[in-house]
Amino acid sequence: MSEADSKGTQVQVANARPEDVGKGVARVSRKVMQTLGVQQGDALEIIGQRHTAALALPPSPEDEDLEIIRLDGLQRANAGVTAGERIEIRQAGARTATRVTLAPAQKNLRLSGSGEALRRTFMGRALMAGDVVSTSVYQRPGGGREEPLRGFMQQQAYALQEIRLLVVGTTPKGIVRVGPETEVELLPEYVEPKETRRADVTYDDIGGMGDAVDQVREMVELPLRHPELFQRLGIDPPKGVILHGPPGTGKTLLAKAVANESEASFFSIAGPEIMGSHYGESEQRLRDIFQEAGKRAPSIIFIDEIDSIAPKREDARGEVERRVVAQLLTLLDGLEPRQNVVVIAATNRVDALDEALRRPGRFDREIIIGVPDQDGRRQVLAIHTRGMPLADDVDLDALARTTYGFVGADLSALAREAAMDSVRRVLPKVNLREGIPAEVLDAMQVCRGDFENALKRIQPSALREIMIQVPNVTWEDIGGVQSAREQLREGIELPLKHPEAFRRLGIRPAKGFLLFGPPGTGKTLMAKAVAREANANFIATKSSDLLSKWYGESEQQVSRLFARARQVAPTVIFIDEIDSLVPARGGGGLGEPAVTERVVNTILAEMDGLEELQSVVVIGATNRPNLLDPALLRPGRFDELVYVPVPDEAGRLNILRIQTKGMPLAEDVKLEEIARRTEGHTGADLGDIVRRAGLMALRQNLETQVIGQAEFEKALAEGRASVTPEMEREYEELRNKLKQQGPTERRRIGFALGSSE
Repeated sequence: MSEADSKGTQVQVANARPEDVGKGVARVSRKVMQTLGVQQGDALEIIGQRHTAALALPPSPEDEDLEIIRLDGLQRANAGVTAGERIEIRQAGARTATRVTLAPAQKNLRLSGSGEALRRTFMGRALMAGDVVSTSVYQRPGGGREEPLRGFMQQQAYALQEIRLLVVGTTPKGIVRVGPETEVELLPEYVEPKETRRADVTYDDIGGMGDAVDQVREMVELPLRHPELFQRLGIDPPKGVILHGPPGTGKTLLAKAVANESEASFFSIAGPEIMGSHYGESEQRLRDIFQEAGKRAPSIIFIDEIDSIAPKREDARGEVERRVVAQLLTLLDGLEPRQNVVVIAATNRVDALDEALRRPGRFDREIIIGVPDQDGRRQVLAIHTRGMPLADDVDLDALARTTYGFVGADLSALAREAAMDSVRRVLPKVNLREGIPAEVLDAMQVCRGDFENALKRIQPSALREIMIQVPNVTWEDIGGVQSAREQLREGIELPLKHPEAFRRLGIRPAKGFLLFGPPGTGKTLMAKAVAREANANFIATKSSDLLSKWYGESEQQVSRLFARARQVAPTVIFIDEIDSLVPARGGGGLGEPAVTERVVNTILAEMDGLEELQSVVVIGATNRPNLLDPALLRPGRFDELVYVPVPDEAGRLNILRIQTKGMPLAEDVKLEEIARRTEGHTGADLGDIVRRAGLMALRQNLETQVIGQAEFEKALAEGRASVTPEMEREYEELRNKLKQQGPTERRRIGFALGSSE
């Protein structure tokens, strides 16, 4: 570390830890604190392009020996610095403020609130006129706040969301701290600051993007802030970047954050706004924006939904789109390397873009902004609950685990819905005409139940086009299939819940499971239970959903289904009666057989093609496995053939207990006796007997309170076993043949059931 004189010392700026964002604190090494003569909780003056202040905190253990200062995005904006820069810091002689004036930090936002609540929120904070500050709540469950700071950081929630405020003025001037006697005034509307400070979106507002942020910074921020690096190396800086991925993942947010952090002028183009009604008007608008960006360099031009203005020219219906694409190509080629202008485009349909745009020299790199994983979801939830008074029972880690498939926009909606639930609890207690008392506002909390209720209303946006369900079936609801159940649990639950164990041993998880057996044995029920127990999204489909009379449409539907499943993994795709969708090829004909043959080819390619299935499991169910195409029944596609047999006596007793769980049974009912007498009955047959017994009781007396053995006897007399001993024997033989014989021999497997077909 390079020591300076008593005035200060030089350190390098690094991003703040998520738990410190919005708190107005800066973490520096103990050595730096000792050099400056500051204690934990003292005010630091941070000197970048501008001056700002923060409270000194000791570093995390891994940062102890590093010459860095960790600042959040607001503090970096207030100081006019970016991550990686070296700046000077020194001890600040902060005096207690007698008065602090605050205002909304953005236009079109009107606030009214108590200065008292704001004083509690900012108690102990170091402030300076011109700073933008956040009303983030500091007292967070499991936040791990340092004990010595507890005295001056007993913050309350100012609102149910984070609000950013501008420090308009302080008395006295300079760096001050908010104390018990400080008078805090909140101006209702935005006040134009004397000096512009970018603070609406920073890197701290972005989570769950992994390496994408670093890639964008390298491609955009570095050339704009330090063009001399590229000049020294004799290379042209990149001209453009395409961000692509599912809707709601934060592509637009990332572009705004980069513009703010790199202190560049930001020009946003929404696709449809460019299109004009007159000849040449659309191209003129594009030229004007590029010209203005060149004058105000360094600049970022952001084109949202670029596929709407630059589609493939051969597919474009109108002449305007073709001309706009040609104009955009010309403008990108016309950008001078030293002009300091970068174009960022965002789309969720990257394949719809004109190929001429997707080459180096125009859009130099394409960066995928994918669906966040569990760690990413935890970061996003932390950002969206930053300004929330969370109750102690809220576990963000557990929420991150259960919100699989959710993108940033979904998690934002989830947090908003949970907050609205807490508001609904308070509304009956207050008279809105008289205003909401401060003690009611202070007592408001968002609890675990609010998030659980919100989860029932919010579903992953990537799956809204597909029928998505969270199954409510558990293994306790299924009986009589112990062997098949264990096979499924091992093959599906383990890889989806513990993928790291499989990676450690170098094992490839099974991709597909074929459940086969007599009708009514519980194959569909088992698929639902395994999806529920594995905490996975569940997509149920059938042949009628995927087959279409239009040429090529069926294969597209299958490809779309698998693409969506990959996006929101972990996912279980369940295809019921799969024999009607993927029958054996070679039937010939020009009609339906040709369609199903193409569908078979598509499913084979999706399950074992060039694009690997990650955390996506396919479960097929059929009672005619001999009709399936043999290529599906090999390892790598349907790895496991799971036989679901007719239950034995113990299994039947288990099913009867499950089926009668909610029934008021008389003391004379002997389920063991019923189980013994129902040889050959499947789960569906036993469910029918229980239903009939209940109907018999109601038929005799609508006011009856219990169901007796007599009603079960009548139901047994009327019911019948749907699987005969001969059928069961045929299924057993079929199971043995499927296990022993290879694909070519499977073509010759006979099946005596339904011989009239």
